[in-house]
Amino acid sequence: MNNLTDIAYIKSILKRHGFTFSKALGQNFLINPTVCPRMAEYCGASDTCGVIEIGPGAGVLTRELSKTAHKVVAIELDKRLLPVLKETLAECDNVKIINGDALRIDFNKLIEDEFAYGDVVICANLPYYITSPVIMRILEERLPIKSLTVMVQLEAAKRICAEPGTREAGAVSVAVRYYAVPEMLFKVSAGSFVPPPKVDSEVIKLNILNNPAVAPKDEKLFFKIVRSAFAQRRKTLSNSLSSGLSLSKGEVASALEYCGIKLTARAEELSMDEFVMLADFLTD
Repeated sequence: MNNLTDIAYIKSILKRHGFTFSKALGQNFLINPTVCPRMAEYCGASDTCGVIEIGPGAGVLTRELSKTAHKVVAIELDKRLLPVLKETLAECDNVKIINGDALRIDFNKLIEDEFAYGDVVICANLPYYITSPVIMRILEERLPIKSLTVMVQLEAAKRICAEPGTREAGAVSVAVRYYAVPEMLFKVSAGSFVPPPKVDSEVIKLNILNNPAVAPKDEKLFFKIVRSAFAQRRKTLSNSLSSGLSLSKGEVASALEYCGIKLTARAEELSMDEFVMLADFLTD
């Protein structure tokens, strides 16, 4: 079995298939041999667990996942990589490649069709430009999965895993904590890829909750408040909510006062529970 982290081998097979890297698709292939085994271990792949991979690239993580998972279904957007994957994964009889877009594919149907038993997890090396959209789509659809283990750019990882109420928190931090318990696993240097990106990456894991972490009376309003609060980070929460929710400053001030939140507070200062209190007050 050929070494998919060998730069010379990877370049030769890509050249043979006429493949060139696409900046638009954020294609960077892993060549660090220590990363994929760790990702496969952390994601929980086992003989009773199925794995959905997003963006297999040349198949280095796919092959590692196939060693322990009972089945791997990899979703690849770039048709040019299909013949490459057919060759690199020829010996992996428990792998299925689907040509599709992770932002559009019906994950529920995929899980129903492809995984007859056991748990299902998602594992991926995500391109930066689809990191938040893919993660949020998976979480919001409340798929029957146990966890989501992904490699993302380091700064994105910090935002995704930030605790609400801290300086690095954003709307995505609150949304992720609503659906899951995030953890940062390990750093991956830019030199671990070909071509090397401009920044380092981090592997994170989102452990999916059976029920949301908090229970606002109106979930849609809760998320609307969160989005409005962080839409204009430099403004005070009072101003952001007034413009984002089309409320008078007096109405927002009353809500903040009722919830014990100071008028000069900013979005990153609020905890999950305080966002819920605001949402519930405005719902009532």
